[in-house]
Amino acid sequence: MLEIVRPDVSATKARVVIFDFDGTLSLIRSGWMDVMVPMCIEQLSGLGTGESEKTLKPVVEDFVWRLTGKETIYQMMALAEAVGDRGGQPLKPAEYKKMYLDRLWTRIESRISSLRDGSASPESYLVPGSRELLENLRERGLTLYLASGTDDANVKDEAALLDVTKYFDDRVYGALDDLNVFSKAILVRRLVADGGHQGDELLVFGDGYVEIEEVKKVGGTAVGVASAEPECRATDEWKRKRLISAGADIIVPNYEDLSDLAAVLFAGTGVTA
Repeated sequence: MLEIVRPDVSATKARVVIFDFDGTLSLIRSGWMDVMVPMCIEQLSGLGTGESEKTLKPVVEDFVWRLTGKETIYQMMALAEAVGDRGGQPLKPAEYKKMYLDRLWTRIESRISSLRDGSASPESYLVPGSRELLENLRERGLTLYLASGTDDANVKDEAALLDVTKYFDDRVYGALDDLNVFSKAILVRRLVADGGHQGDELLVFGDGYVEIEEVKKVGGTAVGVASAEPECRATDEWKRKRLISAGADIIVPNYEDLSDLAAVLFAGTGVTA
């Protein structure tokens, strides 16, 4: 289940690990693309351009995927641009975002409620093996960061519901209204420029293009999480291809092969999984 894309991959120098949240650790929002993509197609198909939904689907999937991992508002900006390009009068990106989040909430409300009232365990909404991986990395003395394109308040709430905040301490970051204050690119830049880290001291786990690309830009190591959700027992080929194109060194569907993953990443460190 573990696919080594780059044979000489190694994270033996890693000191910092950056995790994406949705689809990388959390499954609370599993299926979000099944909400966003149809909504975007609906907005475009209503413009009367003659484009079929079948024609519009790859157009939408392209910009949704390309911006996955960035703040949600960027995908809504791309939707507004696509509407304008077709002669329509787009809504403000924030209005599209509200429309999307309202629809997503109808899908995930019961998941949040079940976690909050204790009727569902945190493990039921974590990618399999996530807790063991987080424990392992913490035991190695690595500093963990959680960085998400989901709104900051929601990320912090959902991370707490999944009982993973303790692995990150105060290093949990989500999207803010001011896009210049935080992003995954800004985090990577700060770690390298201000944090005194070399690029090869960064390791990232993510299921989106952005976090993989940003860490690879500075010479870090990237594990692409290509889970076929929600079971996360097999590799999703669509995700796999795109994560490899973004620069992923390793592809996994989950973290249940932790011993093998740790052996590839940390061979020779003297710490076993």
